[in-house]
Amino acid sequence: MASAVVQVRRLTGPRSKLSLGEEGFPAALQSIPHPPKELYVVGDPGALREGLAVVGARKATPYGKNAASLFAGMAARHGVVVVSGGAKGCDAAAHRAALEAGGTTVCFLGGGCDMPYPVENFDLFQQVVDAGGAVVSEHPWTFPPKPYTFRTRNRLIAGLAKATLIVEAGLPSGTFSTADEALSANKDVLVVPGSIFSATSKGANRLLHQGATPVVDEETFDMLLQSLFPHYLPDVGQQAHLPLFGNVSAASSVATRKLEGLSLEVFRSLEANPMRMDEIIEKCSEGVGQGPQSIVKAIAELEARGVVERYPDGRFGPR
Repeated sequence: MASAVVQVRRLTGPRSKLSLGEEGFPAALQSIPHPPKELYVVGDPGALREGLAVVGARKATPYGKNAASLFAGMAARHGVVVVSGGAKGCDAAAHRAALEAGGTTVCFLGGGCDMPYPVENFDLFQQVVDAGGAVVSEHPWTFPPKPYTFRTRNRLIAGLAKATLIVEAGLPSGTFSTADEALSANKDVLVVPGSIFSATSKGANRLLHQGATPVVDEETFDMLLQSLFPHYLPDVGQQAHLPLFGNVSAASSVATRKLEGLSLEVFRSLEANPMRMDEIIEKCSEGVGQGPQSIVKAIAELEARGVVERYPDGRFGPR
């Protein structure tokens, strides 16, 4: 029986090969530890200029994805290139937010540009190219992605950026290693704080303890970017930004405002601290004096309203 032929999708757009020391090679990557000897680029090589790296957990919570979208979008609206790694979760959210803001974004891959990973994000990679950004690798076009190449790729993300923003990171994690690479290259590390009870925020909070710069709201982010990028202007007069906690869509906001009684109490508990079902029953039973059956029913109602969802790690929290 003849073996099945696997069709590999190939990114379309201008292709370039940049060599270290030659004209057109990004200046920011020439001075990092272990600079790449070559860069293979699909898209506009002119997009490879100093920007803001926005990275976070692959198995991201809505909180992490919301933070990535918020700050990447703010930066992109003012002409700051958003740099990330194209992974699921926070990285993809940052790229999409930059595109939606009409900005430029650069995606560094772990493998060659003709072996894009994850394959589920192929359409996103193509959108990056089509919007005037670039998909980049230090490996030849058909080099397959390997576990170690993602770790080494992180130095390129941090190296091209003037600062790296960590929106969510566990311990250990590739996101945490990107922060290490930024520090090695004498770049600023900015961090969005997370819950001390969330495994996906342990790395981010550890970085804050070690002296990283906290980003606690839009105003502090504006001030930080004004100091980093001379052409950056405050987001005065823009429409209201997405909140870091809670719901992000208009429909979800309306649904939240209509909550009352036990459902509202359970939602407020999960907004402060996402929990697994057994934890919710234990904590909320103590706080509101309701039995397990009523609390399970309240969770089901919150899910049906679209204001709460189950995270990849099994916890329930704001959508």
